[in-house]
Amino acid sequence: MSPNELKARVGSGLLSFPVTHFDPDYKLNLNSYRRHVEWLSGFGAAALFSAGGTGEFFSLTPQEVGLVTEAAKDVSGDVPIIAGCGYGTALSIETARIVEKVGADGLLLLPHYLTEAPQDGIFAHVKAVCDSTDLGVILYNRANSVANADTVARLADACPNLIGFKDGTGRVDLVRHVTAKLGDRLCYIGGMPTHELFAEGFNGVGVTTYSSAVFNFVPQLAIRFYNAMRSNDSATMESILHTFFFPFAELRDRKAGYPVSIIKAGVDLVGYTPGPVRPPLVDLTGDEKEILRGLIEAVSA
Repeated sequence: MSPNELKARVGSGLLSFPVTHFDPDYKLNLNSYRRHVEWLSGFGAAALFSAGGTGEFFSLTPQEVGLVTEAAKDVSGDVPIIAGCGYGTALSIETARIVEKVGADGLLLLPHYLTEAPQDGIFAHVKAVCDSTDLGVILYNRANSVANADTVARLADACPNLIGFKDGTGRVDLVRHVTAKLGDRLCYIGGMPTHELFAEGFNGVGVTTYSSAVFNFVPQLAIRFYNAMRSNDSATMESILHTFFFPFAELRDRKAGYPVSIIKAGVDLVGYTPGPVRPPLVDLTGDEKEILRGLIEAVSA
């Protein structure tokens, strides 16, 4: 898939990032992962991210990212697979080359590791990764790697394969500056944890799609909410927010790291056995998992 083809596909619908499946000893469980990705591929997602943030990219080696990406490609059919990529420049380039070799359709470039960086440093890092691959690249603006609108524009000029901008800052002013400055040169993706809580507002500033974590275990609900957003059906969005997303977010916010752990718990509750989260994350307690079960059963009914 060419970068322009990927750009068009990403902007055409809802996105999601399957959790990475592990055995009880934290080794990859690719058979379970394939079964889950194959199921998710039947619900009309525009693309899926292998080894994204909810896929615990931060706990995977570059080789494991390659294995997960290859496994996703095995079963995703015509749904594009965009692989996670990140850490320092050398590791990012190594990962990019590995996933390109196994058939990834694009890259999601997550923030570099640990340190803050000035705009010219972020530019140099992102450009080096884009230059190392023929794949389309989506920049994930988040945490310690936040490019301003001028830097994003410079990158778009310098990197023909930069096709997307994903926001994880929640800063409407920054996102609006980027969308106003670059227009249709990029596709714009919402990337806040449980982005459904932000989707209606960000749709108004040009972020017309987003990655849904809960698509992992309630894909029909996630698609229903996305379609309501795109059709300005505020009544449906408000109903789903009250019955599911607001109480879900309250449970998610009980402990640091739960935005990933709660998704894995949901996947387990619907029968796709993803295994534990890797340390330093921790799993939900039994009582918390029962609360989540009740939310799933309510919306499933």
